[in-house]
Amino acid sequence: MNQLVFIQNGQAVTDSLIMAEVFNKEHRNVLADIENQIKKMDEAGLEEWRLLNFQQTQYQHNQNKQWYPKFDMTEDAFAIVAMAYVTPEAMKMKVKFLNEFKRMRGELSVNTHKLSPELQMFNQMFQAVAKVELDAAETKQRIAEVQSKVTTIQETILQRDDNWRQKITGMLNGAAARFGGHQEIRKESYSRLEERAHCKLNTRLANLKDRLEESGATKTKIVKANRLDVIEADPRLKEIYSTIVKELSIGALI
Repeated sequence: MNQLVFIQNGQAVTDSLIMAEVFNKEHRNVLADIENQIKKMDEAGLEEWRLLNFQQTQYQHNQNKQWYPKFDMTEDAFAIVAMAYVTPEAMKMKVKFLNEFKRMRGELSVNTHKLSPELQMFNQMFQAVAKVELDAAETKQRIAEVQSKVTTIQETILQRDDNWRQKITGMLNGAAARFGGHQEIRKESYSRLEERAHCKLNTRLANLKDRLEESGATKTKIVKANRLDVIEADPRLKEIYSTIVKELSIGALI
């Protein structure tokens, strides 16, 4: 593949298909790498930056003519995803990509300055229209994200696993005497979970409450949201926390 970077809406970008081919990876694996980085950015509160630098689009397969997802990425987005590729050959490819981004930016700058005043004005108008179209696409994407959040929140808050919570509460109550009370045992269990799972429950709880507020949830639901909701929403945290509570319960009997 000769062209690593192309111009889109007056901006130098590459896409996940090009990355997959150049880095000799399956496209589905590159998509997984991108989605993993997107998840981390959203958890860090960088959704706006992500929307400006990652654009999910589609491409048509040459053979079966079916449409499949891909991502267009700015130079910054590419750098974040490619950061995880550390083999010597991958390093060469990253330098190649970055040099191509630099060259393409230079061409954009030169071509714009060569335009007549009238064409420069037209170019500015075109960029403004493109931005409006991009904003509209981002708005549509944000609506889809909000709908997804509402579904997640419904599963987390409205369809809770009460049986699991009862078991957790029962085991914690049994271990409460050893730790001086119910508040102390809860605090200890959450502390162990944060240490073992490398997470911040208060941060995740704040994010959950923000999403509840954005989705139009009642104040009562927002106030009642707690760290157990956060834990239960994440299968990995739920599994780790169940193990921790079992350990505390067994420890109280020894």
